[in-house]
Amino acid sequence: MDIKSTIRVIEGYPIEGISFKDITTLLKNKEAFEESLDLLEKEIKDLDFDYIVGIESRGFIFGAPLADRLNKGFIPIRKPGKLPGEIEKISYDLEYGENELEMHKDALNPGEKVVIVDDLIATGGSAKAAANLIESLGAEVAAFEFLIELEDLNGRDVLNDYKVISVVKYDH
Repeated sequence: MDIKSTIRVIEGYPIEGISFKDITTLLKNKEAFEESLDLLEKEIKDLDFDYIVGIESRGFIFGAPLADRLNKGFIPIRKPGKLPGEIEKISYDLEYGENELEMHKDALNPGEKVVIVDDLIATGGSAKAAANLIESLGAEVAAFEFLIELEDLNGRDVLNDYKVISVVKYDH
């Protein structure tokens, strides 16, 4: 199955000049969703890691079922104010502002290895922030895995110290 054909592209959303990749059409297609999980699983099943970390919110959609399939634990990285326990947080720059990511301080131990999963890599800013957050707890990033990569935005370059896996690629 060509899962790329099940991803809806919406031009000019959320602002003019953006070509938004909408995965809701893939998710509602049972076969496409299952195939996307199969492809993601195949790429990481032989890596050495302890947990899958998903970045809120679409990283949860792919990360949690992958963790289940691979018999690994799942750790969420959340937007600010969503976690009840003691947290570690990191700020990072956006094109037009700043954002933060948080995770529980006791989510990882030094030396544990993770695969960070998200739906899409664009500029790589949130992914790099997630890696910095994980490393601040003493854990290691074994790889990043994305369903979609927007190659022309060069997010992979921001993550050049890491293994980066993507399944569907767009050049614009």
